Amino acid sequence: MKEGNPSKRRTSILKFFRELPAQDDDGQVLPISGLWNTAMAHPNDPEFITLGIFECMTALIWKGLKNRLWLSHDQNIYIPYYAAHIIGSYTMNMEEFAERAVHAGVIPPLVELLRGRLTWVEQRVAVRALGHLATYSSTFPAVASHGEVLELAIQLASSSLEIVYSHFYQFVDRRISYHCDLLTRGMGGVEMESRKAEEWASQLQCWSLQLINCFAFKPEFLFDICKPEFLVKLPAMWGGLVNENSPAGIGLLRTICQHKLGRGPVANCPGVIEALCNIARSSDDWQYMAIDCLLWLLEDQSTSNKVIDKAAPALTDLAEISALGDHKRLGDTIVNVLQERCQAQGTARNYISSRTKEQIDELLSSRQRIKWEKNMPKEDLQIKQAAALVVKLEGNSLFSSGDISGAASKYSEALALCPRKSKKERLVLYSNRAQCYLLLQQPLAAISDATRALCLHNPPNRHAKSLWRRAQAYDMLGLVKESLLDAILFINECSQSNDPDLSLRHNKVPDYAERLVKKQMRAAWLFREAAIKHGGVPTEDGSGDVYGPEADDSEWETASESDVENGGREADDDEENDDIRKDMYDKSTTKDLVRGYNILLTEDDT
Repeated sequence: MKEGNPSKRRTSILKFFRELPAQDDDGQVLPISGLWNTAMAHPNDPEFITLGIFECMTALIWKGLKNRLWLSHDQNIYIPYYAAHIIGSYTMNMEEFAERAVHAGVIPPLVELLRGRLTWVEQRVAVRALGHLATYSSTFPAVASHGEVLELAIQLASSSLEIVYSHFYQFVDRRISYHCDLLTRGMGGVEMESRKAEEWASQLQCWSLQLINCFAFKPEFLFDICKPEFLVKLPAMWGGLVNENSPAGIGLLRTICQHKLGRGPVANCPGVIEALCNIARSSDDWQYMAIDCLLWLLEDQSTSNKVIDKAAPALTDLAEISALGDHKRLGDTIVNVLQERCQAQGTARNYISSRTKEQIDELLSSRQRIKWEKNMPKEDLQIKQAAALVVKLEGNSLFSSGDISGAASKYSEALALCPRKSKKERLVLYSNRAQCYLLLQQPLAAISDATRALCLHNPPNRHAKSLWRRAQAYDMLGLVKESLLDAILFINECSQSNDPDLSLRHNKVPDYAERLVKKQMRAAWLFREAAIKHGGVPTEDGSGDVYGPEADDSEWETASESDVENGGREADDDEENDDIRKDMYDKSTTKDLVRGYNILLTEDDT
């Protein structure tokens, strides 16, 4: 590598790649790990590609699969992992490199690793590499020609978490040493191994889904993918808090729903539709994907009647969202689709329940109000806004006196009076009414109002009090992931807020929020289902695994942040102090928020 003469350098490297697979000397893992570092650092560099690195890595994987004596000698056990990883790194960006890799014969040995011929660690890098090769139109046919690849990827996506838990995480004293070394690079102990195992398990699942996603773009494979027993699992497959960059299950559902052949099976799974509605009304990074799925299902006449009664309530709550990522005027799109469905002629209309039609009609009437108000004299609008304020104050008074039902009615009355363009005032009214519904033990209504408040906020999904109220409502319904994400976002908003009721005192997360986050992080633990199946549950701090009932310190109050600070029930009067630095959140991710949460905890709590 340090040879200064380019010709000599190329000749020596070419010779090295040709001769390495036939050698049985000790220490082979050292140069290969060096190649792994180079591939990770410079995946677009063509030098090694032209000199035969793919042929070399292919031969080494085959050698490990066929010669177990060699594999067990010295540190050769690491070599198939590094070889498959190198193939994946060099093919993730460049289609030309992927074509060379296919020509070098990398797919058959990768498929053998995918089958589980070695261990889950090699499966992880094999599915990664195959996913990159399947991304390109020129190399996808070569991957698809191995008919078992899709089936193996589906099996792996469904079972990966259990595989990693039972084969590595569960029994610390049985962990294979080279697995531990690869996970931690020799830099950590048991706790680090456990954390990295969770991350790698998530990657194994998400990369399997990515490979399936490549097949899902081809209609001829949708029949094999859209089995009900697999579809119902997809909404629960998410990157978690360790792999937030992957759309995971919801991303695959979105690809499936783009094609008519995929929409039918999805519409026939009520559990999937319900999950899509929950994700659409959440602060998930992939919220827009769930909204896309629901809109496509509604636009398709063959599926609309099956989903509209579930989808319409969720979408009407989102009708005032202005933009979400690259989706501009998303609220207008939602209204237009719902209007088209409601106005559909013939028998299709009969499938819309009276309650759904009432919700859509109410939405359309509210849009009509906007047009009317544009033509109203300014003085009349000011009178309506003043009247709404008076009624809101009456609601606040009733709330403070304990008449929660009466307060909710007043907030509804104020919403009917308040001009549509007064978004800030309407946000407060929706959020206040959500708090009433919480105390009245009506979580669905609370989620609806909190979602509407969050859509009115700029930017969307960043109003702290509404996030907290929705987090509590989701918790009442057992929607763990949705509650966790809202609670984390609430803490993040508090860390930036100037509102004395919300700002963190001494950089300490409020106890009520900390308790909810800890509770939901345990419940959303990636290995939870596998642990329950195999007789283990997570420890209180999530760092290990114990057997027996889980410690429960999850009792917490259904109270607003004002309750905690002021010792009593108090509705929001005005939100002038709720303005939060908006520029902080344009590109924030779940990982950033978790990192912020950890920083805000005291050292002992961490």
